[in-house]
Amino acid sequence: MKKLAAALSVALAAASAHARQAASDGDGKQAQGSTVQQVEVRGAFDAYDPRRDDTAARIVINHDEIVRYGDTSILDVLKRVPGITISGSGGRGSEVQMRGLGKGYTQILINGERAPNGFTLDSLAPDLIERIEVLRAASAEFSTQGIAGTINIVLKKTVKAGQRQLKLGFERANWTLGPNANLQMSDKAGKLAWSITANYAHQHLDRTVLSDQEFDDAAGKLLGLRQGRQFESGRFSSYNLSPRLIWTLDNGDTVTSQTLVNVGRFENDNRTQIAALLGSPPFYPDLRQTMSNDYKMLREEGNWVHKFDSGAKLDAKLSATVGAGANATYRAADPDLHELVQSNATFREVNTMGKFTSASWEGHALAFGWDGGVQHENDARRDRDSVRPTVPLPGGDEFYIADLTRLALYAQDEWNVTPRWSVYLGARWEGIQTRIAGNTFATVHKRSSVWSPLFQTLYKLPGSNGDQLRFALTRTYKAPNLQAMIPHRFTSVNNDQTQPDDTGNPDLKPELALGIDAAYEHYWAEGALLSAAVSARNIDNNTRLQTVFDGTRWVTRPVNTGSARARSIELEAKFPLKALFETTTALDLRASVSRNWSSVDNVPGPNNRLMGQTPFSSTLGADYKRGAFSAGGSFAFKTGGEVRVSNNQLTYESVRRNLDLYALWKFDPKRQLRIAASNLLGQDSITASSYTVAGQDTQRSRTVYPGSATLRATLETMF
Repeated sequence: MKKLAAALSVALAAASAHARQAASDGDGKQAQGSTVQQVEVRGAFDAYDPRRDDTAARIVINHDEIVRYGDTSILDVLKRVPGITISGSGGRGSEVQMRGLGKGYTQILINGERAPNGFTLDSLAPDLIERIEVLRAASAEFSTQGIAGTINIVLKKTVKAGQRQLKLGFERANWTLGPNANLQMSDKAGKLAWSITANYAHQHLDRTVLSDQEFDDAAGKLLGLRQGRQFESGRFSSYNLSPRLIWTLDNGDTVTSQTLVNVGRFENDNRTQIAALLGSPPFYPDLRQTMSNDYKMLREEGNWVHKFDSGAKLDAKLSATVGAGANATYRAADPDLHELVQSNATFREVNTMGKFTSASWEGHALAFGWDGGVQHENDARRDRDSVRPTVPLPGGDEFYIADLTRLALYAQDEWNVTPRWSVYLGARWEGIQTRIAGNTFATVHKRSSVWSPLFQTLYKLPGSNGDQLRFALTRTYKAPNLQAMIPHRFTSVNNDQTQPDDTGNPDLKPELALGIDAAYEHYWAEGALLSAAVSARNIDNNTRLQTVFDGTRWVTRPVNTGSARARSIELEAKFPLKALFETTTALDLRASVSRNWSSVDNVPGPNNRLMGQTPFSSTLGADYKRGAFSAGGSFAFKTGGEVRVSNNQLTYESVRRNLDLYALWKFDPKRQLRIAASNLLGQDSITASSYTVAGQDTQRSRTVYPGSATLRATLETMF
């Protein structure tokens, strides 16, 4: 609606200018009785800022910002966005976090749909993405399964006539190197437009991971000390292909077909040698492991948009996804370990979404919609040992089948109450039914539904063109994914408190949250913003990973532990240098600071915060442009610290500091060279955990993953 209003204002201004021109005589002289006016028409769709104008707040990162640093992973792009942090070292398998909340609290969507199981953001090439939408408060249109917020990744939709672009790059680090390539082509032919984007990336790594373990008795006396070195060699390749076809029909309707092919393969060879400096060694002090992981996904989406004569619009979408994942791990150690563990999963999904927008009520953007789908997954684990061909459970063969059906209905309205005050009202009902069956447990049936009333409002303060207030009240939830519910067991070789087996929990319940968000925004010059935002979430059925001894082995699984509370404050500033004083220097500056708190019931203090939460994060960045040269940098900082998981268990994550730089030279309109460096500080990533058995002993482990600066060079050419 905002874009439509902007377009109408431009059209009316142009019509007014045309009428004044018609009032002049044929040779351009002004007609008698007319008045001379200098009219400057300024306005375009690009002037529309969704962050400033939309009642339902969202931040949009456009394609130019996404590819600015020449990243090969979307995780590197997101770590520079204010209020967003990346778990761990930011590498393969890392999670995106909003408001500092940990795994699963941030909803990831692709074209408005939830990403399929097994999909990882680090396998999606930034060049495939048109924009990234960051929604800090829930809206009815998208699933309300985003307690911390939602990140919607919109694949490329814009079609440029006659576009041909090729990017060839190479990156190098102390322990990684690899080439990457991207091809983009698009054109138009009558009422048909098409585009295709293809991407390939490869990385090779060699590194040494250090670890140590300590064992204390009940009095705190050191009984054992082990030091380990893991020599690791790995390879990762990813392929992305995204063709798109757009037909414009005679009646003005559009039909779109968009395909996404995503293929990834990861191979890893490592040898772990553990030396016992005090006490006894582990059962397998010299362990060799070879692992391979393959992921394949094909997604097809069809979209039909019909505009009615009344101004109403129907936007309907049908998509289907099929995929498979395969993991094979071979373990070997003296005297008797020769084990092959294979895990294979296949999945398929069919989803439908639609929205009908009414134009019957002036000042309202009333919409109704649906979102539903079915998902089926097969999962199998096979364990074979040359010494023990028939392996009893929890080894041996395990088979699982999981089905998920969901349906959501929603209504929403954006109401411009006055020129300065707008209100967003939404309601969404979402129901989920799951069935999980397997050969190691009784079949589980689960049904859950959530009714989510949503309210957001935007008020532009009178007497000011740039001051505004936001407020939101939302009901959101986090449903456990199928992988967290399937009780397949991944075993560790040297099983103990800090190296437990891992399994799912079919009895998990959804987490429910009530959230409040408020913000003050001050737009004081073109491209300049100061904002302060606060948020609070009360969460029921909080899920945590807890480790227990099942009588035979140590096992970690997710469990619901009670209620939790999360609070956050975010400050942000961005502005061009010319907003401060008169200058011709094209320098844009930006900074942000986020502080997060949380507490969990049924877990003693101190440090009983939500698992994976980042207490403090900040970003600082600058972009400079002069002629054909542009450059910039970004510094991202986040704290870690200790988290109490339960009475017995603690985890720890180290501080992260990331410094990235880039430079771009445009040789001519068709050729340019991009040089970028990331993680220039080369900081190591450290994780640790400890487990205490009351009255007996305490075991602590610590692992250091080496950090390395990465240098990338990319040649970009149009042809």
